Amino acid sequence: MLYRKMKKNDEELSILGYGCMRLPQKKGSPGDGKIDERRATTQIRMAIDEGVNYIDTAFPYHMGACEPFLGRALSNGYREKVKLATKLPHWMVKDKDEMDIILNSQLNRLKSDQVEYYLVHGIDDKIWQKMEAMGVGEFLDNAKTDGRIANAGFSFHGDRKSFTDIVDAYDWDFCQIQYNFLDQKNQAGTKGLKYAASKGLGVIVMEPLRGGLLARKPPPEIKKLWDEAEEKRTPAEWSLRWIWNHPEVTVILSGMNDENHIRENILSANSGFSNSLSESELNLINRIEEKYRHLMKAGCTGCHYCMPCPNGVDIPTCFEAFNYSHMYGDEKWAKLFYIARVALGEHPGRSSQCEKCGECEEACPQKLPIQKLLEEVTAEMEGRFFETKLWVFDKFLKIQRWQTFRRAQN
Repeated sequence: MLYRKMKKNDEELSILGYGCMRLPQKKGSPGDGKIDERRATTQIRMAIDEGVNYIDTAFPYHMGACEPFLGRALSNGYREKVKLATKLPHWMVKDKDEMDIILNSQLNRLKSDQVEYYLVHGIDDKIWQKMEAMGVGEFLDNAKTDGRIANAGFSFHGDRKSFTDIVDAYDWDFCQIQYNFLDQKNQAGTKGLKYAASKGLGVIVMEPLRGGLLARKPPPEIKKLWDEAEEKRTPAEWSLRWIWNHPEVTVILSGMNDENHIRENILSANSGFSNSLSESELNLINRIEEKYRHLMKAGCTGCHYCMPCPNGVDIPTCFEAFNYSHMYGDEKWAKLFYIARVALGEHPGRSSQCEKCGECEEACPQKLPIQKLLEEVTAEMEGRFFETKLWVFDKFLKIQRWQTFRRAQN
């Protein structure tokens, strides 16, 4: 296992981190969050025994079951071997005092006195403005001073400009961004990665395989290109090696839930040196990225020139969900992604909000028929019983919040 240093504290972290959003589930329980605890515990401990020392979770993972599970799975000496990361769920917070209640609840759920890496979860410019106004900076400072957290960071889902603004808004220790060879210009992108690193932040990469999609059997046109490579690697290894090739990256999170995938990723991590890919290999990956763009239902590059939409539609993320579904035939995952990232929250960006003003099409450098594509997104992603699904998901989040604060009062 290779390690890279977190710049602000000089800690050595394994370049492969264990993401706990997609742990193995019990048979017959897909979608309800019920973790197969025996198998998941064995998997996590196997990875730790092989040198993985960064474990990432969050309050809502596995319908709220992931943090308590890790509190049990990391017993018998395993907690002392790892740095644990979890996140402040901004959607549950009404004021600064509630931030303390939530963090204390998370420490209890994790059976830990400290979270080494604590992130404000999934923010963009609007969410950051809300959290900053409620005093999240003071909360993080106090939690570091009293030892409940060691390092403060944020995970990000927004555009590049708001990313740099957030980096500059607080004395962060690290950040977490979505990054892979398809997202070089999307969200924080390569420019954001380099900017954060230039400011001394450690950078944790999530979605290196786009939810596992880049690790699947590739479309025939893509496979033909991979076969040109002189050195043969799996699509997953190519994707991970491309990210590790960037010296600015500290850790890649992989949502591993299969023993063979864990072994493969650990083997890849043994040779994930920065600046180790040849020019011809990098050129091949660029060609593959272009081919993926060609195959996408919506040829969106995530440049955000179409944004902001006057009607609030999150156009790039709508297309991201749409492309997930069509490129890989994974409609279920695409719809969950659409609900979580587009339809819920204080500022929903649903495709059905489009009022056909046409401003987006005038601004799009790809000259995409955005209005027509958004109609297709609405038909596929919203469809029958969509409002019922949103209602159920929203109620679940509210129940989670109620349970957390109820336990805090007892």
